[in-house]
Amino acid sequence: MHRLLLRQLQRHLGKDFVPEGGWPQFLGAVSDHYEVSDQERVLLGNALHVNSDELTAANQRLRAQSEQEHAQLRGVIDSIPDLIYFKTPEGIYLGCNQAFERYAGLPESSIVGNTALSLFDSATALKGRSRDTEMLAGGKAMVSEEWVTYPDGGNICLEVLRTPYFNSGGSVIGLIGIGRNITERKRLEEERRLAALVYQHTAEGMLVTDADYHIIAMNPACARITGYELEEVFGRSPSIFNSGRQDRTFYETMWAAINKAGYWSGEMWDRRKNGEIYAKSITINQLLGDDGSLHGYVVLFSDITEKKQSEELIWRQANFDMLTGLPNRRMFRDRLEQEIKKERRAGLSLALLFIDLDHFKEINDTLGHQLGDELLIEVGRRIGKCTRDSDTVARLGGDEFTVILTQLIDSKHVEGIAQEIINRMAEPFVLGEDVVYVSASIGITLYPEDATEVEQLLQNADQAMYAAKNMGRNRYSYFTYTLQIAAQGRVRLIHDLRGALAAGQFRVYFQPIVELSTGCIHKAEALIRWEHPERGMIGPSEFIPLAEETGLIIEIGDWVFREATRWLMRWNDLITDEFQISVNASPVQFRADGNIPQDTWSDHLTRLGIPGNRVVIEITEGLLLDADPDVVNRLLRFRDSGIQVAIDDFGTGYSSLAYLKKFDIDYLKIDQSFVRMLGTENNDRALCEAIIVMAHKLGLRVIAEGVETEQERDWLIAAGCDSMQGFLISKPVPPEQFELLLQK
Repeated sequence: MHRLLLRQLQRHLGKDFVPEGGWPQFLGAVSDHYEVSDQERVLLGNALHVNSDELTAANQRLRAQSEQEHAQLRGVIDSIPDLIYFKTPEGIYLGCNQAFERYAGLPESSIVGNTALSLFDSATALKGRSRDTEMLAGGKAMVSEEWVTYPDGGNICLEVLRTPYFNSGGSVIGLIGIGRNITERKRLEEERRLAALVYQHTAEGMLVTDADYHIIAMNPACARITGYELEEVFGRSPSIFNSGRQDRTFYETMWAAINKAGYWSGEMWDRRKNGEIYAKSITINQLLGDDGSLHGYVVLFSDITEKKQSEELIWRQANFDMLTGLPNRRMFRDRLEQEIKKERRAGLSLALLFIDLDHFKEINDTLGHQLGDELLIEVGRRIGKCTRDSDTVARLGGDEFTVILTQLIDSKHVEGIAQEIINRMAEPFVLGEDVVYVSASIGITLYPEDATEVEQLLQNADQAMYAAKNMGRNRYSYFTYTLQIAAQGRVRLIHDLRGALAAGQFRVYFQPIVELSTGCIHKAEALIRWEHPERGMIGPSEFIPLAEETGLIIEIGDWVFREATRWLMRWNDLITDEFQISVNASPVQFRADGNIPQDTWSDHLTRLGIPGNRVVIEITEGLLLDADPDVVNRLLRFRDSGIQVAIDDFGTGYSSLAYLKKFDIDYLKIDQSFVRMLGTENNDRALCEAIIVMAHKLGLRVIAEGVETEQERDWLIAAGCDSMQGFLISKPVPPEQFELLLQK
């Protein structure tokens, strides 16, 4: 208003005009009429060169108001937490607020008049100057993000706004900088960025639903695992993935946990879009607002199908027989323990059947392990068909099977199943082009009548099975108290056997072998006897199986060989140097790992000065069928050292003419079971005659065992048999008594 008034006064009144009553009165009238402020009054008076007390007072009032406004403005600027500074275009600081003072570590008085180079490190100063220059060149505000360090070492991120300010002519006369601390915002942004990256790139599936459990978001991993895209499932319930493997109770338990604790984690089976069932590990969390209200759910899951399959494979390998698919020994024991607990609670009984195939090893060795495995698979299948679904059929190993029969009312049910198993085993097994016949021996024990613990039940069933074998095989036998007494005696016998050799309780007896063409004793079979300090003389049929079972036969057999050759050396010097000794060798001795005593037998003979052909090693037919390289090598070493080999009990096993030639067998010993029937059975006569003819055609000599009558002897002479042994000549006798026979 005062500019317009001033122009009018100057145009109409002229510079020399003086109003009536004076300028102060005139200005007062103008101010009253136009409501002129003190600032306008002062400006108007100065423009008209008016000097008066009233103008001076107005000027003072205006200055006081300006100082007050400046103080208020300064207080406002200092209260702002953002860093604020003013600069000239050349970069000289004109002022700042307290926040900037804290950043610079200096008061404003030390900042004003300086540049950034004199206040901060050169890198910071030059970077700031570069941005100032860029902003001034553009002539408009510019925003940048800058990390700065405070004097105390604190590091923060600033969002800096640089803006120019102009004079009335529009020229830039300086710049204002405002720096806002956005460190927390940057942290949150980085968290959101990382969360987005994780959401997009994690291998774990992520599903987000609203509060009503309707799908509203899913990450790429979720799409990859399920086979669904978001548009296919948006707004639908995750129940579309259900496989049907979990029942209603499972989901009720899951939601009860979510509603109570706010989350749930576990494993479940779901279905992909293509219908494939897969396993997943899953966690469901509630999404709650600040006020505690439910916004939705986050579902995190991963595909663990391969892991579950691996666990299943490991579990099956640990608990099931890989050949037959039946429970193995470990699973069987666990099942038996659980069934015992159940029957104890219910007050019922159970039966344990121990099944062992008869002569399986001979079949396995004859047909090969592949067909032997096929036989075991079929055996397991047949046993399973004889039992109920509630029963357990297991394979303990080799040709040993067990059956747990539960919830028994009476023993007739047990006997029926045992006999059915025996009948099914007796049926022919068709394995490829081969037809095989096999039988089974079964031991039966009852809970709680016979025992209440797993170990005792197993021992009982095992003893009963051996009793069935001893009764002729292809039958079943119940466990009895007599069997228990026999088993305890067997344990004591094994214990005594371990110290018998060291205690000098063994003796070697000799049974003469007579040459039929001359009637002379030209060789003998060395047979071991055990003089037990309490039980007296124990025959080899009672303790040799125990020695083989425990491995003691290796050491005992070596002692027999060395004792027999000691007497052989004596008799060669005393009577004849053509005499020959036969020594039995157990299959266990040939199959033992590492160096065993018979590996040095030829060296022992050399030290004694005895030719190898003065000793015959008697083996069983089954040993020839063993393809183990150690067995083959040891037999060949006997041949190379001159030691002769005889097949004992020929005709009772599975022989092969090819093996007889391969190993250069020297003697066949006809089993006594055939010899004893020579007087009555035409078939046995024909068989013995055939063996003799065949052996002679192959260049082998024949010895008949168990000859007890002159009739048997005469028939053997007529058939052309080479030698015989048996009670007709002499039973096995101590070496001193045998020496008298030789001298006669």
